[in-house]
Amino acid sequence: MSARRTRWDRLEALVDRAARSGVRSLGADEIDELALGYRAATSDLAIARARGEDPAVLEHLNRLTARAHSVVYVATARSGWNRLIGFIVRGFPGEVRRSWAPIGFCALVTIVSALVAYGSVWSDPANAHALLPGFPIPPVTKALHDSNFGFDRAYSPAMASEIITNNVKVAAIAFAGGMTAGILTGWIILTNGLMVGALGALYVKAGFGPDFWATIAPHGVIELTAIQIAGGAGLILAGGYLRPGRAKRADALVVAARRAGTLILGVALMLCVAGMIEGFVSPQRLSIPVRGTIGAITGVLLLLYLLGAGRERVEATADRAS
Repeated sequence: MSARRTRWDRLEALVDRAARSGVRSLGADEIDELALGYRAATSDLAIARARGEDPAVLEHLNRLTARAHSVVYVATARSGWNRLIGFIVRGFPGEVRRSWAPIGFCALVTIVSALVAYGSVWSDPANAHALLPGFPIPPVTKALHDSNFGFDRAYSPAMASEIITNNVKVAAIAFAGGMTAGILTGWIILTNGLMVGALGALYVKAGFGPDFWATIAPHGVIELTAIQIAGGAGLILAGGYLRPGRAKRADALVVAARRAGTLILGVALMLCVAGMIEGFVSPQRLSIPVRGTIGAITGVLLLLYLLGAGRERVEATADRAS
């Protein structure tokens, strides 16, 4: 009983501090201790009731668990937000930097396939149908902006939702394609590059080149980057069971799945941002230079985020450790 009372006193001290100075006054270890102490106290209360303990003990435990419950609820909610912020600020960009090789490979495949498709379709527009069998390629008779965004602006929310859903579906297939030894992942990345190159050549050859690139620029930088990261996640997943190294195949796959999962969650957030831009910003009747500038700004901000976010804290932690 004395050990339990010591635990109760510690829990009460943490609850008092949280009530006096707020949950933020508690460190991460203390929040974990608070949660574990609350769980133990509720168990002690149930045992005390079953054994018919002293009413004074029951009253004390009832009051303590009730107070701890409200504090733990607040701490848990705050911890959830902290995890989300930590994922956005540190977890996702850190994993992107760590996974630069598979992501870079996907980007290389996209660039090469886009250039090949561009050259092939430029020489003969009919090649677009050969490169993208089954993909609807209507005759280019007007600018891409007029083709894609000739709708009532009141439909922008619905369009943004549809775009996000479609892009997330493509990213999910690229990710899940890792379970096909990366074959499906490679096909999605290759097809995506061919489509960009072929459509670009068609619109440039028809005299709508500047409008084409300016139309896809605001959302396209984020969207195309997200697809490469999703492809990288698929290749990491494939590597988990194709090249487990010295680890057991099952263990290697679990580790790879965690890394790939971090990437695909970040990709989903990126595609939400791209979809909102494509649904609300891209349809606006902005000039070509303005649309191009918006695309350049999103590209710079994305580059700064993926390459720089979370680095300062990591370096500061390393300095303190040394």
